[in-house]
Amino acid sequence: MNILVAMETKPYQRVWLEEVAPGETFIYKEGKAEREDVQNADIILGNVSPKLISTGDKLKWLQTNSAGVDGYIHGCLPEETVLTNATGAYGLAISEYMVAVWLELLKKLHLYRDVQRTGKWCDLGQVRSAWNSTVLVLGLGDIGGEFAKRAKALGARVIGVRRTGTDKPDFVDELIHTDKLDEYLPQADCVAITLPGTTATKGMFDAERMAKMKDGAILLNVGRGMIVDTDALCAALENGKLAGAGVDVTDPEPLPADYPLWKMENAVITPHISGGYHLQETHDRIVRIMAENLKRFLAGEPLRNVVDFSTGYRKL
Repeated sequence: MNILVAMETKPYQRVWLEEVAPGETFIYKEGKAEREDVQNADIILGNVSPKLISTGDKLKWLQTNSAGVDGYIHGCLPEETVLTNATGAYGLAISEYMVAVWLELLKKLHLYRDVQRTGKWCDLGQVRSAWNSTVLVLGLGDIGGEFAKRAKALGARVIGVRRTGTDKPDFVDELIHTDKLDEYLPQADCVAITLPGTTATKGMFDAERMAKMKDGAILLNVGRGMIVDTDALCAALENGKLAGAGVDVTDPEPLPADYPLWKMENAVITPHISGGYHLQETHDRIVRIMAENLKRFLAGEPLRNVVDFSTGYRKL
């Protein structure tokens, strides 16, 4: 069986993969796979351009190195191909990023950094606390769940938002369904978006929904840029409706150099770097997930993190 590894791997990580698949053929392309490589692959570990995949390929299983799989759920894969994602790898890195940006905005550290560059010793006044605040977390998967735990540890009241399910995890104080979102938005001092990009989440936070948010709230988005209307976000920051925004994803992405959001002093923008391989533990977790799923696939056992093509979410 031909196994195309279309992502960066270190020698010790290759050992993890090859140990569970003795006798199989591994082709390592470090993210530079070509059409011929994809055409000959029975299994792909890592993200390849959807443009390289044909519905007539022999591909049996695609395991992404990302949690988001929106590029693969719109009919580009062969009909019988199983799609799995890397849920479980990113929670540590991205939740820590979210806490860092949230506290940065609460404590005005971004503004102090701006003042630092002017060489002025300047007091910027009152700040806010995570303690005793209300945090609304949209999506309670690996990333949202890990952020919720950290927010609760800082003394926040945490409300989790889910599409399905009624079992409340211990790390949230209250669990609501998505259809109750508008009812709870006015309570939230911080709204944290960790959702995938799907037809259902596209444009979820437009001007109308932002108007329902609490005055002075903070918006965090590490899901997909398409979830938040960027023009509406600029307006909400400019008119003071929102006290701040921390975004690691934007629409469009990359964000054009002349886009107004760059000039908003109460926005913290990063270029989709909260995940990736910036934390070595994340990289290791991705490969461990791949190795575990590869072992399961070859043994004919159920895979972890199988994606439901109809929703774009991981099957529960």
